[in-house]
Amino acid sequence: MKKIIITQFIVLFLGTTFAWFNFLKELIDWLAKRACTTGCAMGIVNPFLTPCFYGAIFFTIAFALSVIILKKSQK
Repeated sequence: MKKIIITQFIVLFLGTTFAWFNFLKELIDWLAKRACTTGCAMGIVNPFLTPCFYGAIFFTIAFALSVIILKKSQK
């Protein structure tokens, strides 16, 4: 069971990092008034309304829960 929890932690960490990287790239492009580079915006003007942002939020929540589970399993 411990290996599954650690694997989950690693996958969610990588997913969270990737999601925030894509969102920040999209945000920087939007602030610089350049074109969409990641494909997340697809006609959406505000990057906070894109799937990249919502994905980053949900990955962060899942990652935080994973951290809590990992800490509880180590006790």
